[in-house]
Amino acid sequence: MLAAERGAAPLTLAAYRNDLGDLARFLAARGTAVENADAATLRAYIGTAATRRLQPRTLARRLSTLRQFFRFLVGDGARADDPTAGLDSPRLGRPLPKILSESEVAALLAAADRRRDEEGARLRCILETMYATGLRVSELVGLPLAAAQRDPRFLLVRGKGGKERIVPLSGPARQALAAYLAQRSRFLPQDRPSRWLFPSRSAEGHLTRQRCGQLLKELALAAGLDPARLSPHVLRHAFASHLLDHGADLRSVQQMLGHADIATTQIYTHVQGERLRRLVETAHPLARRK
Repeated sequence: MLAAERGAAPLTLAAYRNDLGDLARFLAARGTAVENADAATLRAYIGTAATRRLQPRTLARRLSTLRQFFRFLVGDGARADDPTAGLDSPRLGRPLPKILSESEVAALLAAADRRRDEEGARLRCILETMYATGLRVSELVGLPLAAAQRDPRFLLVRGKGGKERIVPLSGPARQALAAYLAQRSRFLPQDRPSRWLFPSRSAEGHLTRQRCGQLLKELALAAGLDPARLSPHVLRHAFASHLLDHGADLRSVQQMLGHADIATTQIYTHVQGERLRRLVETAHPLARRK
């Protein structure tokens, strides 16, 4: 149903499958099928998950999975009641996204520039493209070669739920893409053609999300930055925050990020507010008075 009716993305389907599989293993030890679980059993499962010290957001996602699954069973006539109705959600804070400063991004670009081989060309292309477009890492590694062979000023991106959007490419990103395309043949497995922009020997046939994250952490080390602070999603956050810092409107940023709801994009206005608060506390003369 999630795939056929809602068009859920593969990563979303995998998350639901993992969550329900974890519940099934818990219930199997108690001789209960997933579809027959009652509220007390589900409460025990959530309690057990909490003792495993799962993050509140992970627990909240699992509870959301259970609610949607049992609501589906009720709607489909497989159950008469919803055992998740009385379950409480864990309290969630609202952590601000981790971002990089503009000088830190410049240091990463300089470190990528120092590599003159084909690996350096690919790394520079990945970095420039992610910072110029705010793509999710799954969208980046899943780009077909055809996406780079159309109008060089834009990328056609297929995002969550199969929704397509057009994102503009900056001049430096276009140059980095052209330099990488001149070296792309070196990454073709056994010199065979590939439909992917970033081909590799992985099972998927293209660069994996995990390998992309590893490459960025290695680049952080070369740039003198803490690799724990850098990930593909941190570059996405930096893209949005730096755009807003330089006067971009929230609606445009929402469209480029591919957010379905502008409320998701508004988290970056909180980042700006927090940064301005710290600036006043450290720079205003009256703020330094004891």
